[in-house]
Amino acid sequence: MSAALGLKTKPVTTEPADDDSDVSALINRLTAEVNQIAVDKTKSIQQITNQMKMLALNALIESSRAGAQGAGFAVVAQEVRGVGQQVETIARELETQLTKRTGDLVASIERMSQRSRGERMMDLSLNAVELIDRNLYERTCDVRWWATDSAVVDCAASPVPAAVSYASQRLGVILGAYTVYLDLWLCDLDGNVIANGRADRFRVVGQNVAQTKWFREAKSLRSGDDYVAGDVENQPLLGNAQVATYCASVRAGGEAHGAPIGVLAIHFDWEPQARAIVQGVRVGDNDKARVLLVDSNFRVIAASDGQGILSERIALSLNGQRSGFYHDRSGTMIAFHATPGYETYRGLGWYGVIVCGA
Repeated sequence: MSAALGLKTKPVTTEPADDDSDVSALINRLTAEVNQIAVDKTKSIQQITNQMKMLALNALIESSRAGAQGAGFAVVAQEVRGVGQQVETIARELETQLTKRTGDLVASIERMSQRSRGERMMDLSLNAVELIDRNLYERTCDVRWWATDSAVVDCAASPVPAAVSYASQRLGVILGAYTVYLDLWLCDLDGNVIANGRADRFRVVGQNVAQTKWFREAKSLRSGDDYVAGDVENQPLLGNAQVATYCASVRAGGEAHGAPIGVLAIHFDWEPQARAIVQGVRVGDNDKARVLLVDSNFRVIAASDGQGILSERIALSLNGQRSGFYHDRSGTMIAFHATPGYETYRGLGWYGVIVCGA
C-alpha cells in the first residue's frame, strides 16, 4: 500500500473542452458572417429595386407627356415597377428566413456546447469523488491490518507501561512510513486512549473519547473484518485539524472473531490530501470552476478554492439522480456525481461537485 495519497491512481486526464469551444466559436462567427452577408446583399438588392422603381416612375411621367403614343411604354413601366416591388419583397423574405435559420443554428450549437460542457463537468465530478474513494478504501485496509499487530493486541490486552511504550513505538514506526496520518490511537473499551504514535506532539494518552460517534460505532463492530469510517471533522485533540477517522476493533489474539479488547483509531490528515485531489481536477481556466467534495448532508468537505470547508452547505438539486448537471437561476452550471464506492468501501454518500461561473 502506498504511503502518500492512497492507491497509485492516475491523475484526472480529461482534457479541457478547448476543441468544443473552438468549434462553437467558429460556427458562431461563420453564422454571424452569413447574417451580415445576407443583410448587405439584401440592402444592395433594395437599392437596385429602388432605382428600378424610380426609373419606372420617370418612364410613367414621360409616357403621360407623350399621350397616346406613350401608352404602350407606360404598360412596360408599370411592369418594371411591379417586378421591382416583387424583387424587394423576395429580398426581405430571404433576409428574414435566413437570419431565422442561422439564429436557430446558433441556438442549437449553444445547447450542444452547454450539454457537452455539462457532461464533461459531470465526468470530472466523478473523477474527484472516485479518487478520494480509492484513497479511503486503503484507509479501511490499514486500520484492520494494524489492529492485528502483536504490539497493539498485547497492549490492549494488558496496558502495562512496557506494553504501552512498545505499542507507541510501533505506532510511531507506522506513522513514519504512512505520512497521510496525523496520529494513531489505541483505546480501551471504556474509550480511554492508552497509546498513540506521536506522543511527543499530541498528548492524548489518558483522554477519553467514549462519547465520539466513531468510538461508539467501533465498539459495536461484530468482527475484526469490519470497520468504521467517520465523517470529516475538526479534532480538538489534534490541534483542531481536519481529520477523517477510521476504526477497527482490536481482538484477543489478533483473531477476527476473538473477543474485543480495544479499539484502534487512525486519523487521516484530511485537508492536504483532499485539497490535492480537488485542485488536481483539470478544469479549464475559462470554466471559472470551483471543484468540491460534499458529504451526504451536502456539507463542503473539500474545495479547490479552500473556502467554506466544514461550514458551507451546497443546495444541490438532485431530482432523484446520482449524477447530472443543471443551471441555477443565476445561470451558474452545477455538475455532480455520487460516490461509486470502491471494492469493499461503499462510500459515505458523498458527491463530487463542480460549480462553473455563468
